[in-house]
Amino acid sequence: MDAYQAYMREIAEPMRQELTNYDFEELTTPEGVHDFMKDVKEDDTTFVVINSVCGCAAGLARPAAVTVTNQNPVKPDRLATVFAGQERPATAAMREYIDAAPSSPSFALFKGGKLVSFTARENIENRSIEDIMMDLKADFDEYCAK
Repeated sequence: MDAYQAYMREIAEPMRQELTNYDFEELTTPEGVHDFMKDVKEDDTTFVVINSVCGCAAGLARPAAVTVTNQNPVKPDRLATVFAGQERPATAAMREYIDAAPSSPSFALFKGGKLVSFTARENIENRSIEDIMMDLKADFDEYCAK
């Protein structure tokens, strides 16, 4: 790892921890992504945050994801995150499961391995955190209820 990569990894570490401290599994390799997605059971719901260093990730996406996954009574079975711009191969592997243009930050919700909801960056930035949380809550209530 060169000095620039080491610096960026150090800068991004608190941004990773904002999710991993709340039970999001960090996927850092393509193999890790494929193994994680391969283990999805038919009725499992999986919520993935494609993390980013940008301001809308810091002020909106990560706080919204953490708040709703912790406070909403209806929750996904599995939580994961990949970090765009940091682990590019892992992020590219996750995007293979998402039938949408690359976008970060973004949210993907899967049911049984099938994408059921995707929130792209343009639906995160320039919106209130309350609106983003209500969208996530609605998705969780619709797709994650047992």
